[in-house]
Amino acid sequence: MDVFTLTRALVDIESISGNEAGVGAYLHRELSTRGYKTEKIPVETNRFDVYASTGEKPDIVFSTHMDTVPPFITSSEDSENIYGRGSCDAKGIIAAQIAAADRLRAQGLSVGLLFLVGEERDSLGAKVANEHAPGSRFLVNGEPTDNRLALASKGTLRVEVIASGKMAHSAYPELGDSAIDKLLVALGRLRAMELPVNAEIGPTTLNIGTIEGGRAPNVIADHARAELLYRLVGPAEELRRRVVETVGELARVEFVLEIPFVKLRSVDALPTMIAAFTTDIPALSNWGEPLLIGPGSIHVAHTEREFVAKKELMAAVDLYCDIAKQLVGHK
Repeated sequence: MDVFTLTRALVDIESISGNEAGVGAYLHRELSTRGYKTEKIPVETNRFDVYASTGEKPDIVFSTHMDTVPPFITSSEDSENIYGRGSCDAKGIIAAQIAAADRLRAQGLSVGLLFLVGEERDSLGAKVANEHAPGSRFLVNGEPTDNRLALASKGTLRVEVIASGKMAHSAYPELGDSAIDKLLVALGRLRAMELPVNAEIGPTTLNIGTIEGGRAPNVIADHARAELLYRLVGPAEELRRRVVETVGELARVEFVLEIPFVKLRSVDALPTMIAAFTTDIPALSNWGEPLLIGPGSIHVAHTEREFVAKKELMAAVDLYCDIAKQLVGHK
């Protein structure tokens, strides 16, 4: 099965986070058929990572995730691109990594493949896989970087701001206490707050992703809630303190997820970039020294017209092979 055919086969298996079992079973069969020692690493009921290798302790492991964001979009293609949900994030990467591993195995390298659940939500698959690391020297993680090697990946701090109030008839607002009013003031303060900047990486950024609350237009709101996401360029401790201080008594602050900022190694002669997104890498610390590179553009991931260029997929196979041989000193 060629890279394009495998990419489309994977895209056409719906695997929105939490529902990865179908694509995991497919990959387990495919890799077993190709002669790899293949296993399922249980994560939750009917959820599992897939690990395949050519030896007990591979020199290098290629890894990415099987899950996608919604909605499910079936595959299509033209002469230049493959389209569909996961085509670049990250099922095309899976296909390119398998093709690279096949080639490297034929050249005598000891390689592994690790495909994970839950990256788009909480990296749960990576956290579980980290307890089963085989002792590999290097981990090449795949995300859409336009086939450029990432020198760093921003971290994530996910925050919930929850305001409480008192219900009343909207004709008599003085009898109530609007949680929505409190939340809006708190969010205004957070938006105005100066955020850290890393001279090499760029600024910390804030996105207010969701806002919800209230009962009805004619009821003073007794509850309101917002979900925020900061993209980190350094440690989060000081930012946490300032968020709580800025919100003050207006609302309650809960920190629900943190993925740290990471700096990554480079490889000679490869073009580089800074990844403004987060990856599974911080949760895979036992799998060897990490690198981050893959075909496709993050700018089209998670969009209605997600795609990956066919020429980038084929170039990625060569890149993965070249990186592996350079890292392990194979001629």
